[in-house]
Amino acid sequence: MQAAAYITLEEAAELEGIEYFTLYRRIERNKKKYSIQPQKSDTGGRDIVLVSVKSLSKMAQAAFERREAVKRIVDAADQDVEAAEEKPAPERPWYVDADYEWYQHQYQKNYYKAMELGNVVREYISNVPKHHKDLTVYTEEFARERTGKSGRTFRRMVDDYMTASAWADRMQKEDGCSYDYIKVLALCRKPKEVGQFPSIPPVMKQCIKNIWFDKAFAQNRRTREDLYETLQEIAEVKGWEKLPSYQTVSRYIMYLMDVEGMASAHAYAKNGAVAWKNRQMVKRARDTKSLQVLEMVQGDEHTFDLWVLHKTPSGKEIPIRPKLVCWIDTRSRMILGDVICRDANAQILKESLIKMFYEDLSGYVPKYLYIDNGKDYTSKDLNGIDRKDRHDAEAKEKYFDLECDRKTRGFYRDMGISDVHISMPYEPWTKGQIERSFGTAIQKFSKQFASYTGTLTGSKTDAKVNKDIKAMAERGELLTMEEFYEKWKEYKEKYINRQHSSLKRMQEEYKTPKALFENGERYQKPAPARSVAVMALMKAEEAYVYNTGIRRSGYDYMAYDLCSYIGRKVQIKVDPWDVTGIYVMDDTGALICRAEAQELLKFGRVSDPVLQDHRRMQNRQIRDVREQLEEATRPFDLGEVTENYGKGMVGGVELTIGKKPERAQKVVQMPEDKHAVRNARKARQEKETSEYMKSQAQKALERLRAMGEK
Repeated sequence: MQAAAYITLEEAAELEGIEYFTLYRRIERNKKKYSIQPQKSDTGGRDIVLVSVKSLSKMAQAAFERREAVKRIVDAADQDVEAAEEKPAPERPWYVDADYEWYQHQYQKNYYKAMELGNVVREYISNVPKHHKDLTVYTEEFARERTGKSGRTFRRMVDDYMTASAWADRMQKEDGCSYDYIKVLALCRKPKEVGQFPSIPPVMKQCIKNIWFDKAFAQNRRTREDLYETLQEIAEVKGWEKLPSYQTVSRYIMYLMDVEGMASAHAYAKNGAVAWKNRQMVKRARDTKSLQVLEMVQGDEHTFDLWVLHKTPSGKEIPIRPKLVCWIDTRSRMILGDVICRDANAQILKESLIKMFYEDLSGYVPKYLYIDNGKDYTSKDLNGIDRKDRHDAEAKEKYFDLECDRKTRGFYRDMGISDVHISMPYEPWTKGQIERSFGTAIQKFSKQFASYTGTLTGSKTDAKVNKDIKAMAERGELLTMEEFYEKWKEYKEKYINRQHSSLKRMQEEYKTPKALFENGERYQKPAPARSVAVMALMKAEEAYVYNTGIRRSGYDYMAYDLCSYIGRKVQIKVDPWDVTGIYVMDDTGALICRAEAQELLKFGRVSDPVLQDHRRMQNRQIRDVREQLEEATRPFDLGEVTENYGKGMVGGVELTIGKKPERAQKVVQMPEDKHAVRNARKARQEKETSEYMKSQAQKALERLRAMGEK
């Protein structure tokens, strides 16, 4: 038999729900009713007065029993052993560890009903000591009147409330926090436990998971009906006698997907890693406001989901899906260097960059490029390194830390780009600004055309629109590439002048791409000369130099520096955006000149400037040729210069074999004028006298030498 329990007056007053001095006075007035027992104080002061629990009211005794039960549960949990007591401790109530906010959110109506019922229970507890009827009769009457429930049901509610009060007091003493909310939860219905599925054994649950999350099963879009049929076959093989119903298995799958959070894993098995990363992998937005305008430009290509007419080199018109190659400034979302083509390749990318540098940016280049991982963008011709090394930092240092020629450094860096960032394969979100612009183009631009056939790369069949494109082309309902590009320019103008939600989200001062592009803080670096860009852009073509120039596309291109190449073949490069001139190179690749398109000379009267320019070029050519000949025939040994040097003889050696032509005697007619005859006679006499005097002087000089020798 369990011994009588004694507690202090403070604890007894708390159980009775009254003040300490109220209980003290009750004991003083009726000492026979209360069993008192003194206990010496540990501190040596006055004795502590203990009162028997059995002397208290039934409500207080019940509260004490619940408090002791709570104590036994806590002690058993702390010691991790079963309490060896005569009266076994009850289980830990569900509401002690329940999430109060979750329950209030999920079962709001039940929670507020429990709050009202709690007020009734507290009123009952406070009125119990005051009533003069039998407790059972009073409880029955109170319950019918206030709650409409039986006395037995109401008494169970009171017991739950008292037990929750004991737990609340216990927990409050441990950490000092208030736990009054568990008194309300004690009056609520316990939530139904989900996910148990007792009719499905653990081994069968795992079998269902194996089937539902199988990669092949998920990729083929097989249904729950297929799963249940497969489960039946497995049960027959394994000898499972009892199989849960289809509805139970279906609910279990829903539980796995929704409650257990395995829908993402099923999507991974169903759609693959690439699609899962794109749609469901966690991502983080980037702070584009910290960039300058033109600090980073993103590049990619997009295939429109519509059809236009394209004229082939043979002149035949065929329907194609046009492709857009363009670049977007990451800060402002400004579209730059947009080119519409049939198929994008490295050459188209170069033309797009040239257009961006020299037309859209008026001779400036961005600091960084963020490009797609495709082979066109990462070719060695553009990036300067082998494609296999595009993500290798050491390979980049090997190539770019040295002074290299154009072919090694690549087109990007030749144009002045500081560095190139390459997105990882199948991760379009890394360049989200340009991808988002393509998505907007689909919604706002592509769907306006009658030849729109839907997202052909979409995973849903309803995203595709069936149309007879061949018949539309025959009826002339398709736009040409030129007409389509004009429509694109109209859309682009609207796009860059409307407010963008992404710019608003970044709290930009200017909300439209064009305004931010023109007024935002800008990175500025001049582009190289256009001739350098064109030289790097175009592949060399072979051309023959006629005396009228280089003939191409119905024009004659000529410059003075080409005069020495007349009758020879040279290499040429053409700027696709400027047909007024071509760049001419020799066989080594060195630039000769930029030849200009010549105006044809017309028969009859020709304009003076055109004719004068042509005459000046001819005269300059003749003069330079003669100077070259004079320089080429200059004697290499001035000591051997003779009258015939350079005339078939060099260094005393005749260069040709043959007779020299005899010079014909000149026939001179004697003048008939007497004065002229007299002058000629006089000159002849003076010449003869001069020769005589020279001969006499020579003889005298010889005599003097002879006398000196003797």
